[in-house]
Amino acid sequence: MAHKVLLVDDVSMFLELEKDFLSLSAVAIFTARNGEEALTICREQHPDLVIMDLHMPVMDGADCCRAIKKDPHLSSPVIMVTSEGKEADRRLCLEAGCDDLLFKPLDRAIFLDAARKLLPAVDRRDRRGSCRFNVKFRAFGLTLSGFSVNLSQNGLYLAADMELEQGTELELLFALPEPATAIIQTKGRIAWLNTSKTRRKGTLPEGFGIQFIGISDEDRERIDRYVSTLSPTSRA
Repeated sequence: MAHKVLLVDDVSMFLELEKDFLSLSAVAIFTARNGEEALTICREQHPDLVIMDLHMPVMDGADCCRAIKKDPHLSSPVIMVTSEGKEADRRLCLEAGCDDLLFKPLDRAIFLDAARKLLPAVDRRDRRGSCRFNVKFRAFGLTLSGFSVNLSQNGLYLAADMELEQGTELELLFALPEPATAIIQTKGRIAWLNTSKTRRKGTLPEGFGIQFIGISDEDRERIDRYVSTLSPTSRA
C-alpha cells in the first residue's frame, strides 16, 4: 500500500506546486484547505506525513498541529510552512510541536530533503527527460563540444569522447530547442565518469554526469519547463 501524504494550504497554487514536487514519489496524496479539513483527513486516513501551511481560515496550521500531536491515535509527523523572515510565525510553528519547518517561497530540493527525512518513500531525484542537443563546453582553456543525452534542472549527461577527471569544472553553453529557444550559459562540475577507463553505464555513450553550479533561478526554471515536455528517463 502506498504511503500517504497530506498537503494542506488554502492557496491552490501552493498545493499544485507541492504535488508537482512529489510527482516522482510513490505516495498517495491527499489535500485539505484548512486545519479543520486536515484534522478530519488525519483521523480517517492516518497519513504518513503532513505538510501544512500556517495561515489558513477556519483552523490555522498551528492549532491543527497541536491537535494532531495531542491525539494519542495520531502519529503523523508534521512539517509546517510559513513565510520566510517572520520570527513570530517561526516560534508559533515550533511551539505547536511541528517536526520541521519550511519557508516560502518553496525550494524543490529543500522541500524534498525535509520530506524524505520524515518519510523515506519521498523521492528526491530530479525530474529528468531524454533529449539530444549540442553542448559547447570549455575546460583548461579549450573549447570542446559534445551532446546531451538527458537533462534536469540540476544537471545533464554530456556525451563526449575524451578523458577528464571527476570534479573538473566546465563552462557550458547550449540552447533549449523547445518550446521557445533559450540559450543557457552556466558552469558545471563533472559529478561522475562514464569513460573508456571508468565505465559506469554501458547503456549510455561515453561521457560525464554534469552537475550545474551557479546556475541562475531563471535558467533553472527554463530547463524545468523544457524537461516537463520530454519523455521521462531513468535518473542518475
